[in-house]
Amino acid sequence: MIFEFIEDTTLIVLTVACLYFALGAYTRRTQPAWSAPLEKRRLAVLLTLLLAVSAIKVSEDVLGGESGPIDTAILVFIRNHVPRALTGFFEAITVTGSLSVLLPLAAAATIALVYAKRRYEAQLFAASMIIGAAMVYLIKTAVGRARPALWETDWYWGSSFPSGHTLIVTAFATAAVVCLNRIWPAAYKAALWTALVWIFLVGMSRLVLGVHWPTDVLVAACIGAFLPLAMGVVLDLRRT
Repeated sequence: MIFEFIEDTTLIVLTVACLYFALGAYTRRTQPAWSAPLEKRRLAVLLTLLLAVSAIKVSEDVLGGESGPIDTAILVFIRNHVPRALTGFFEAITVTGSLSVLLPLAAAATIALVYAKRRYEAQLFAASMIIGAAMVYLIKTAVGRARPALWETDWYWGSSFPSGHTLIVTAFATAAVVCLNRIWPAAYKAALWTALVWIFLVGMSRLVLGVHWPTDVLVAACIGAFLPLAMGVVLDLRRT
């Protein structure tokens, strides 16, 4: 298992590196004006590629049925080591990742950004949430993965893959960090750590409650973070 993990990690890193250099060569040849913005946002581009490749690799394992034993082992471990007294806490945390909470917040944030004449940030926030919600519905419908049945749990709409709560909260939190970094850079570190803790807790809540497999959460987090980062790069390129 350790050697397989090392092999997969090496493959992902090499793929990201090849894609990055191929993208650089393509832009220098066909879109020279994009070279400077892409170089300026090198870290964002690399992270975007890493998230995309990781999501694809894990999704392949899920669709091929290869992740089952690891998923089950992790869920059983969490079930045996997280105190039952924390169930209520995780039930409250999971609500913060629901569409009923985040979509109104995203709409309010978008309207506030429009009134503040922050068009770039408003577009980023709105697009991240709308596309994220659409992807949750489309992927769940297309994949149809069964939810865990290791113990009795509450019923949730849709298939298990990916975790809608995790994807939406990650898209919201990442978009918020990107926007805040542009508006108020001094708050970037605090916002980033807050976002990471929030995403981790929501993702963990889906596992503690037994309604998702770990790979559902992992892929959802990758897609949710990918969307705002990719859109940020695209919007920057459109402004050149």
